[in-house]
Amino acid sequence: MSEHYAELLMYVAPDHIHQANQQWLARILERLGLSRRNADHLDLHGLWLAPELLVTQTCGYPLMTQLRGQVRIIGRPRYELPHSSGGEHCSLLLTRDDNSRTTLAQFYDSRGVINGHDSNSGMNLLRERLAPLQRDGRFFASVGVSGAHRESLRWLRENRADLAAIDSVTYDYLARFAPHEVAGLRLVSRSAPSPTLPYIGPLSLSDEQVTTIRQAMNQALQDLPQVVETLGVQAVLPASEDDYQVLLDYQQQAASAGYSVLQ
Repeated sequence: MSEHYAELLMYVAPDHIHQANQQWLARILERLGLSRRNADHLDLHGLWLAPELLVTQTCGYPLMTQLRGQVRIIGRPRYELPHSSGGEHCSLLLTRDDNSRTTLAQFYDSRGVINGHDSNSGMNLLRERLAPLQRDGRFFASVGVSGAHRESLRWLRENRADLAAIDSVTYDYLARFAPHEVAGLRLVSRSAPSPTLPYIGPLSLSDEQVTTIRQAMNQALQDLPQVVETLGVQAVLPASEDDYQVLLDYQQQAASAGYSVLQ
């Protein structure tokens, strides 16, 4: 029985989500007759490009800017959650309840926070929304980098920032299982829609193998209704790079407006 890396690290909190992902992966491997290799020594980029990879998940923006032509796309999840449906999600642009600003334009010269410059939901979708409102290539008075969506939420709660774009799946998971992490925050606006985060495997996978892995993922979901209920993943849909071209379109639209760098 061959060993492969199989990790789902894009959504790992709260613990209910992590445990459901582990159950799903175990059943996928069981369906395929494979065993799981320990990936604790790998960082995300190392995992994404590992030749021993079976399946993992990446962000759509690095897929198109860093990984293009280096991995195979296995599919994308169809979440059915309050803010994500039909193979798409978005970013929720949030502030504190006590912030007097009500429109995005009013946040000009405020304090922004992003989880990372390579994030679609935390940066790219936010940049697309702010591009028409920027002046001379600037919108915020300052932009902090928190390192994670949950940390960006903490920055908002602790009044270290005024506006953040939070992945809608992350938000829905926290609102359900850790509501204290989104308490005291309110929605200012939603971003443009985006395809959900892709599942990927190594470039060496054949079309037949990609189909087999995706089928095993869907069969495992049918086996585990409690995992479906927890994760909100109803199915893994076929996907290709063409689905994610829209993320580069958003990048280009912002650049054309004079807002290449979110600042």
